[in-house]
Amino acid sequence: MAIIRLNAGDEECGLHGSPQSLASVLGREADGEGPVVVMIHGFGYEPGSLRHCPHRHILSLDPEPLPRIAPSWPRGLGLGETAPDAGLGLALGWSARGSIWGARRRAAGAGRALASTLRLLRKRAPHRRVHIMAHSMGIEVAAEALHHLPQGAVDRIISMTGACYQSRMLDALQTEAGRSASFINVTSRENDIYDCLYERLIAPPRHDDRTLGQGLNAENAVTLQLDCADTLTHLSRLGARIAPPARRICHWSSYMRPGILDFYADLMRRPAILTLDRLRAGLPARPARRWSRICPRPRLPQPVMFKQTST
Repeated sequence: MAIIRLNAGDEECGLHGSPQSLASVLGREADGEGPVVVMIHGFGYEPGSLRHCPHRHILSLDPEPLPRIAPSWPRGLGLGETAPDAGLGLALGWSARGSIWGARRRAAGAGRALASTLRLLRKRAPHRRVHIMAHSMGIEVAAEALHHLPQGAVDRIISMTGACYQSRMLDALQTEAGRSASFINVTSRENDIYDCLYERLIAPPRHDDRTLGQGLNAENAVTLQLDCADTLTHLSRLGARIAPPARRICHWSSYMRPGILDFYADLMRRPAILTLDRLRAGLPARPARRWSRICPRPRLPQPVMFKQTST
C-alpha cells in the first residue's frame, strides 16, 4: 500500500519532498483494490515546517511527538498494511498557520487543488471509491472541493469536529459531487468552546447560522456525538469500541479517542454494512445542548419529607 504525500497550492497539488510529477506517481499507484482515503489536517499546520509539518506528524506512519503526541492517521486506518486491498492514502498538507481568517481563505484554494487531483485520479482509476477524512478547518477544504467535482467523485466524507458553518456544508452537499456523497458529522460537546470561538471570529454566511457541532440536517448526512453515552452504546452494537470522553474540553478527541480510528476505517471499508440508516437507528432524538459537558445541569435536591406525628 502506498501513501502519497501531497501539498496543496491555490489550484493544484504537488508531491511533498519529491521532484516527481504527481500525474506519474498517481499513474503508478492508482491501480489496485481498496479505497482511496484523503486525509486532511486542520488549523495550525504548515507543510515543510520543522515543527508544524503534518507529514512529520498525524499524516505520517511514524509521527514525531511535535507539537503534541498524537496517533498516526494512516496507520490507525490500516493504510500501512501490505494487503492488496489495504487502500491508497492521500495525505494532503495545506498552509493552515497564521491567522484563522487567512487559513480559511487558503482552505478554498486547497479545496480547488484537491479537486484537481481527484479528477486526475478518477481518470486513472474510475473503479476506486474515494473517501475524505478531515479535522477541524480541514473540512472547509473538502467542502470547497465538492464544488469542483463531478457526481460520484467522493463516496464518504468524515468530518471530525469540523470548523465550518452548517449552511456552507449544506451548499456543498447540494452540488453534483455532494448529492452522491455521504456525510458523517462527528461532533462532541468537548469541542463547544472551539465552535463558539469560530462563530465569534468568522462571520456566518447566513443569519443565525451555526457550526457543524450543532448538527446537520440533510438526507445524506448523519451526526454522531461522541461524548453521548447512548450514541457510544449504539455504535458498540455495530462493532465500534470507542472509549468514553476523558476531558471536558478537547479539540482533538475526534481522532485521539482510543478506538475511533478503527471505527473510521470500518466506515470507509464497509459502507454497504455501516449505512447511514444503520448509523441513524438507535441515536438519541436530539443532541445534548451546547455547554452541557462544561456546565452540566445541576441536580436539584430531593424535597425533605417530614413524617407527621399525632398530638
